[in-house]
Amino acid sequence: MSKLPLRLTKYGNQRKTAVARESDLNGRHSISIAVLTENQDDVQVINSALRDAGHAAHCHWVSTPNELADTLDAEDVELLILNCDNYKDSIRRVIKQKDRYKPEVPVIATQETADEASIQKAMQAGACDLVSISRKTRLQSVVSRELRALRVERALNSTLNSAAEYKRLLKDQMDSAGSSIALVQEGIFIDVNDAWMVQFRASNRDELIGMPIMDTFDPESQAALKGALVATVEGKWQTGETLIVKSRLDTGDNDELHLEFREFESDDGPCVQIHIAPQLEVTNEPTELVHKALQRDPTTLFFHRAQFIERITKRLHKKLAQGTHCLVYIKPDNFGEVLDRVGILHSEEILAQLAEEIRKHLHPRDVAGRFEGTSIMALLERGSARDAKVWGKQICNHIENYTFEVEDSSTHMTCTVGACAVNEVFNNLEEFIAATVSAHKLGKEAGGNASFLDERAEEDTKQRKFDAIWVKHLKAALMEDRFRLTQLPIAGLRGDSVKMYDLLVRMIDEQGNSVLPSEFLPAATRNNMMKNIDRWILRSAVDFCNESDADRVFVRLSKQSIIDATTASWMEQTLDAEGFDCSRLVIQIPERDAAKHIKQTRELVKHARKLGIGFALEHYRLDQERFQILDILKPDYIKLDGGLMHTLMTDLNMQDAVSKVVKAAQERKIITIAERVENANSMAVLFQLGLDFMQGHYVHEPEVVLQEVEIVATSTLADLATTSGS
Repeated sequence: MSKLPLRLTKYGNQRKTAVARESDLNGRHSISIAVLTENQDDVQVINSALRDAGHAAHCHWVSTPNELADTLDAEDVELLILNCDNYKDSIRRVIKQKDRYKPEVPVIATQETADEASIQKAMQAGACDLVSISRKTRLQSVVSRELRALRVERALNSTLNSAAEYKRLLKDQMDSAGSSIALVQEGIFIDVNDAWMVQFRASNRDELIGMPIMDTFDPESQAALKGALVATVEGKWQTGETLIVKSRLDTGDNDELHLEFREFESDDGPCVQIHIAPQLEVTNEPTELVHKALQRDPTTLFFHRAQFIERITKRLHKKLAQGTHCLVYIKPDNFGEVLDRVGILHSEEILAQLAEEIRKHLHPRDVAGRFEGTSIMALLERGSARDAKVWGKQICNHIENYTFEVEDSSTHMTCTVGACAVNEVFNNLEEFIAATVSAHKLGKEAGGNASFLDERAEEDTKQRKFDAIWVKHLKAALMEDRFRLTQLPIAGLRGDSVKMYDLLVRMIDEQGNSVLPSEFLPAATRNNMMKNIDRWILRSAVDFCNESDADRVFVRLSKQSIIDATTASWMEQTLDAEGFDCSRLVIQIPERDAAKHIKQTRELVKHARKLGIGFALEHYRLDQERFQILDILKPDYIKLDGGLMHTLMTDLNMQDAVSKVVKAAQERKIITIAERVENANSMAVLFQLGLDFMQGHYVHEPEVVLQEVEIVATSTLADLATTSGS
């Protein structure tokens, strides 16, 4: 490769003719670059680096902001390189000045050193990237990338100007054609022309668009018609071939028609153009060119990321009749080593060959796109998630044994595939994609050249089967009255004049054994059964108070009860019905749930206080001073999170934080209670810090109560649902 001489606009154009001649001889496309720096040597360094990468660079030296405006106005600049260490204006000011003339032109920032933080800061300011001046190879790569992106964008923009006109002309041709023409996608009409409406006696397009094409033709022709549509989409229908079918008109008459088919690309994907009589001569080549320019990555010929996301979103909204949708994430292993072997300029050709080999393994209904960098993502339709993993392994084996050739160079590489099946465990597409990428990451960590499957779908299936068993037991326990309360005394650190208890729930299995809440409450929560259990506990708490001398009993409410608008009215109708002194009840809500649903919590507490019921915030944490929630909800009690007790005795900072909480509570006349106190040392520290009460195994082990008391709460699940308004 011959070297190109440096050309500086600032020093005249005496060498321009010689350089242009040399560029023409080498078949290079000259690029115009503005280098923003006060140091002329920076221009020489950048020009030399780009020349070594094969770019015929025409560098314009810009040393002041005034010169930048003149250069952008006079020259067709394709790229700005800004030396942040040696230029008067910041990145933002350069971007602002550049946007007045050429907003699409990228800006690459350089400085002496560049780390992740400085790169992020530069990109947030508007630069495409930040490159260390000493990293010559990276500068070459970034310049190549941005120039290619700019030129592709300009090509696409120019194509966009003709795309709308082409679609309008195509529509006009359909409407003006003498033959009947229809567009069909997945067996559904998406457009018809006037001649087709006349042929099939439709008064307007709405009668046909969105309807199955099979409804238009005689049943004996439907099998052949379906086969022709599938063959056309798969590229197996020969041009000029005619299918003879019979129509089924509203009158019941049968007409023999000769149909011709051709594949056509619409905005929503491939469709089939069907026409009767001589075919409208519209070449498919402009359609394909527009489609590829607007929707497909020019290297891989797969969809651009945005187009890919749009298509798979539509696909995922339609459930398959059989099998499942699986997402796969394919990425070459150690592509940097391949780049070193074949060179920067040939790396895209390697990706193009990789994409072609992947394409050969895709089914007609699969959708693929270039997701980011060197990665490719595809949505497969397979029988199961395991089938997708096997497909990925086939790709890995094939790529490992494939020889990639570029000009006189050849290389080998491997790839890793992450796979994941669609499942209800994912709340949105973001989580689905993240799980697929995570599966790929596991494959890379295992050494690469492997296909890994995200097991979340299988785990969720097991979870649902597990929950189905628990739901059956929970419903039976509710109907057969096999829940029990346990009492956990709350002891005073300043005196024991008030008798208070924290009420917990246990379930008794069919053999009479006690089941801990940690075993059945998670399943009840996942299956929306906590509201019924909460109401059972509240009714039973009333019975406990009637049978004991308790002054206060604490009953916790789940998130389901908090956000259920009927909870307040249920308490008013049920707890106050028999003249019970509701001031003996305290509802307690975890602080995390209260903060997340603060509006619903405040409304529920307002109704509870009308009955005289107290309110406690439990699991109150210390990771920050969140006293605002105390002022909003105004609890009567706060329970200090029991997780703090493990280190409170030795952690002075935590003791200081607890002391601040106690002081804030005292100022607001809120009673403080410590959870899960296990020993005398903890009790002593809590006493010193000024807490009012404590609970935990140090105070007393939980005791089962109400085993022999006749529960007056509703005894069947159906009755519970009726009284709760469910």
